[in-house]
Amino acid sequence: MQRRQFLQACATATACTVTTTYARSPAERIKMGQIGTKHAHAGGQLSTARQLSDLYEVVGVVEPDDQQYARIAQQPTYRDVPRLTLDQLLGTPGLQVVAVETEVRDLLRTARICLEAGLHIHLDKPAGESYEELVALHRLAEGKKRVIQMGYMFRYNLGFQFLFEIAREGWLGNIFEVHGVMSKKIGPAERSQLAEYPGGSMFELGCHLIDPLFHLLGTPDNVVPFNRGTLSGDPLLDNMLAVFEYPRATATIRSSLQEVDGGRRRQFVVCGDQGTVAIRPLEPPVLELTLEAPRGNFRKGAQLVNLAPSAGRYHGAWMELARVVRGEIPFPYSHSHDLAVQQAVLAASGLLAWQTL
Repeated sequence: MQRRQFLQACATATACTVTTTYARSPAERIKMGQIGTKHAHAGGQLSTARQLSDLYEVVGVVEPDDQQYARIAQQPTYRDVPRLTLDQLLGTPGLQVVAVETEVRDLLRTARICLEAGLHIHLDKPAGESYEELVALHRLAEGKKRVIQMGYMFRYNLGFQFLFEIAREGWLGNIFEVHGVMSKKIGPAERSQLAEYPGGSMFELGCHLIDPLFHLLGTPDNVVPFNRGTLSGDPLLDNMLAVFEYPRATATIRSSLQEVDGGRRRQFVVCGDQGTVAIRPLEPPVLELTLEAPRGNFRKGAQLVNLAPSAGRYHGAWMELARVVRGEIPFPYSHSHDLAVQQAVLAASGLLAWQTL
C-alpha cells in the first residue's frame, strides 16, 4: 500500500482499519530452503514459507544434529519436508532463498556460505557477536547483489507500520521521547542456553525494538547501557536498560527475562510535540493515538486505532522478500541501516563501547 493511499484511507474511513496488501504474481514459485532448526524463530519461518505455497516451494531443511532432527521431524512444520545435507541444499537447481535459522553462534558463518553460493538470505536475529564479521557479510551481499533480510519481528507488524506512516507524514510533530519494553519470564533451561552469550536479554529480545527506533530516529549520538543480573551466581544479564541519546530526543529500551507474563506489557511508545502513539501489547498490536489537533478522520485527543488481524507474524516479511527476489520492488532496508542497528545492539548489550564504533 502506498503512503498516500494509506493516509487517504484513514482520512475517509469511519474507523481506520490498517491493513497491508501485496500484489500476488502468477510467476513461478521461488525455491527456498532452511538451514538450522534450533533458532527460536525457526519453526515460525518455515511454517510461514509453507503456508505461502503460491510464492515459495520449500525444497528442504538442513539440520546436522541427529538428536535435534529427531525432536522436530514429526512436528507439523517439518513433517514431509525433505531433510538435506548442506551440499544437497546448495546444489538444488534453481534455489534462490535460504532462511538461516541456526544457533546464534553459527548464524554469520552459515550466512556467508549462502551468500557465496549466490543466494538471498533471511538471517534471523541477533546478527552475531562480531560486528566486523557482519560488515564483511554485507559487503559480500552488496557485491553479489543479494539481499540480507533480517528477522526483526516488528518491521511488518501493522501497528508499527501505522506508526511509521504517520511519523513520516508529520502527524506526531517533533519526536522527543521513545520508550520500548520487550520482556518475558523464562525457566532454568532457557536461562542456561542464553547465558552462553554475554549480551543477555537485550541481545536476545531488545534488538527487536532497537530496529524500529532506528527506523524512526536514525543513529543516536550515544548509547548507554545499564545492565543487571537478578540472580546471585547466575551470569545471565536478565534486567537490562539502554538509553539512546539524540540531539533533541532520548529513547529507552528495556528488556527483562524475569517479568511474569511479560508479553502483555511489551510496548513501544513514541511521543512528539503534536501527538503520541502507544502500542501495547505489541502482538497482537493494540494502538492508541493521541493528537493535539484533528488529523484526517482522527479527532483531537486519545483514541484506539482499529488494526486488521494479521495473517501471521512473519507473513509480511516473506511476502515482501518474494517481491524483492522477483525484481518487483527494491529491498527497503539498506546495508547501512542494518549495520547501524547491530552496532547499537552490541553497545546496548554491553559488548562494545559506543564511542569505539
